[in-house]
Amino acid sequence: MSALLATALVHATFTSAAPTCNSSFTPITASTFIKSMNPGWNLGNTLDAIETEGSWNNPPVVASTFDDVKAAGFAGIRLPVTWAYHFTSQSPDWTVDPVWLQRVSNVVDEVVQKGFYVIVNVHHDSSGWADFTKSGANVTQIEERFYKLWYQIGTKLACKGESVAFEPINEPPGTTAEHGALQNKFNDIFLQAINDAGGHNGQRVVTLVGSGEDSIKTSQWFEPPNPKFKNPWGIQYHYYSPYDFIFSAWGKTTWGSAADVSALDADLASIRANFTDIPLIIGEWSASPVATETAARWRYFDAFIRTAAKYNTSTILWDNGNDYLNRATHEWRDATALSILQHAVKGTVNSLPDSTTDGAATTQRSSAYIYHNVSESLTAKTLPFLFNGNTLVAATLNNPSPAPLVKDRDYTVSANAMTFPVSFLAPLFPSNSSTTDPSPSLPATITLTFSSGAPLTITLLPYSEPVILSPQPGNSTSIPLPGAPSPDLHIPLAWAGQERPAAVKAVKSDGTFLVDDWTQYLGPLQQGRMTFSGQWDWDESGLILRAAVLDAVRAAAQSTKFTVEFYPREPGNAVSFTVIV
Repeated sequence: MSALLATALVHATFTSAAPTCNSSFTPITASTFIKSMNPGWNLGNTLDAIETEGSWNNPPVVASTFDDVKAAGFAGIRLPVTWAYHFTSQSPDWTVDPVWLQRVSNVVDEVVQKGFYVIVNVHHDSSGWADFTKSGANVTQIEERFYKLWYQIGTKLACKGESVAFEPINEPPGTTAEHGALQNKFNDIFLQAINDAGGHNGQRVVTLVGSGEDSIKTSQWFEPPNPKFKNPWGIQYHYYSPYDFIFSAWGKTTWGSAADVSALDADLASIRANFTDIPLIIGEWSASPVATETAARWRYFDAFIRTAAKYNTSTILWDNGNDYLNRATHEWRDATALSILQHAVKGTVNSLPDSTTDGAATTQRSSAYIYHNVSESLTAKTLPFLFNGNTLVAATLNNPSPAPLVKDRDYTVSANAMTFPVSFLAPLFPSNSSTTDPSPSLPATITLTFSSGAPLTITLLPYSEPVILSPQPGNSTSIPLPGAPSPDLHIPLAWAGQERPAAVKAVKSDGTFLVDDWTQYLGPLQQGRMTFSGQWDWDESGLILRAAVLDAVRAAAQSTKFTVEFYPREPGNAVSFTVIV
């Protein structure tokens, strides 16, 4: 007897409860569903929060959030749901709390009522009870629980219309061919469960997954489901690449070189070549405003969406509530990136800011900003752009109310750049910018409107060299290494300019790098730099060194100099301190 058949027999007690639906359901193909999802948006860190909705950085979802998402031009919603903390019984029933099932059903209804297509999944369970790759994992019991869970989800949502699809599980672990084969089996168990649940589920679209839900392992090990299941299906995978840029690792704050664009194209082309006739959807992707430089991010948004379209692949933006939509204020944190995305989806050509892409560069420029070092005399500012065949139609100063700028007086335009003269800039840059104000108000923005594509918002940003506030003010200080074990170390800093540090370099007293010594082979802006979030972080009052970094200093038994670099990344716009052993 096969394990799948044995599992089905164990669950025979459930099948008698399959509902009869009075609602309409118009069968559609997986291709139609996936195209209708594009572009999509993830309701992240909400129903998938641990232990329950509201446990993380977002309050319980409200229907008005979907109004904001709809107004922004999104067509589909991926609804991540974690179920692990909502079971009310153990084996063999694995009963899911009916209150939680009803809550998920209600949110699905809210999404559908706004006119969206929606994908419902099993989310962070993949790293807990459903991780069949763990040593000693009871795979038989995981199969039982997985079936019971999806049977109950399927029963609760059985009568939802054709705009509701299912995804078996988020990013299932797996590093071997055996793991890949097991995930294929779990796809079949999922299909068995929803079909047994009845209702419209036998015709419902599903997006199946491979190990890790990444393109490489999916291409290697994914196999189509058992042909006895007649559900229309596509493949979902996730894309967070290149890792160093997306997650601000090792000082990678640039993106957009020919090599960068080529690597993106090759990645999406590769999985498409493996599944030429199967609908593909990228269920998660992001280049967050929290971790990426603005001009580089805008170029990534444009290239990513166009490359996905080139390979007939739909996309769903990951949003954890801190990255894009401020659900409380109904505002998008990077409205320009959103506009670039929506124009790219339509195939409209966007003009884009130019920025540094050369890995051998020693400084980084960005045309998303007009930077001015307040310790220097103000000069005319030239910003290069990638006009991409478009022409500049208008420039508008927002300070605070919109005012049109006059060409050849307030700015001039060349073949690939704009120049703003001192006469225009001088009134806009305050003369009293302070290094002790960590979050100064911005004096102005300029909206650039082009003959085609998204308008660009350019920020006028005064900045000055940062300082350390304690234990003594200045740009160089010594800090004793805390005793072990120690918590994170907070270094009070003040800076004027962009809201966050760009990178942190760590060099031991012998001249070698504290962590990731291999970065010596990278470009000058990356050598010796640490990784954001995991090794360093920041708040509005300073830098945070993670405890793991202090442990590394302790293990090295060497005093270590940390250099905190800000935007623009140029000599002098940094502050250093030494942790003394």
